[in-house]
Amino acid sequence: MSALTHFDAQGHAHMVDVAAKPATHRMAIACGRIEMLPETLALIKTGTARKGDVLGVARIAGIQAAKKTSELIPLCHPLALTRVAIEFDAAAQAPTDASGISCTATVETVGPTGVEMEALTAVQIALLTIYDMCKAVDRGMVIHGVRVLQKHGGASGSFVSR
Repeated sequence: MSALTHFDAQGHAHMVDVAAKPATHRMAIACGRIEMLPETLALIKTGTARKGDVLGVARIAGIQAAKKTSELIPLCHPLALTRVAIEFDAAAQAPTDASGISCTATVETVGPTGVEMEALTAVQIALLTIYDMCKAVDRGMVIHGVRVLQKHGGASGSFVSR
């Protein structure tokens, strides 16, 4: 977690002091998916969406979102990220074989706290950008399944989703 919450005697939340925690290499991978009409997916794949290169813009939006996570989520610490990678996959997803695009964000830092929130934020904003750029032709798109796949580093060790 980028921000561990501490409650004072009055029950108010505060950012946890991470100054004493050692700076270690930390990495998190998150994913999610947006489902859409086959025609919408075709527009994205051919690059003929009215607003332009949907995946290119969504990739930049995801990177920006990871860097701005502490501005969006009140108790997250600002982090110096060393890597943010956004990948898209337009393969059909079993068992529904629904048309859509999966997004995976990998975020890394060397610091005293993890980057799960940055990876989750990157995925959400990348998928929301796809929605925004295609909503004129498909208002029924659905974003789902956003979750942490892996997290490594820090005192709590590694987590790998089942």
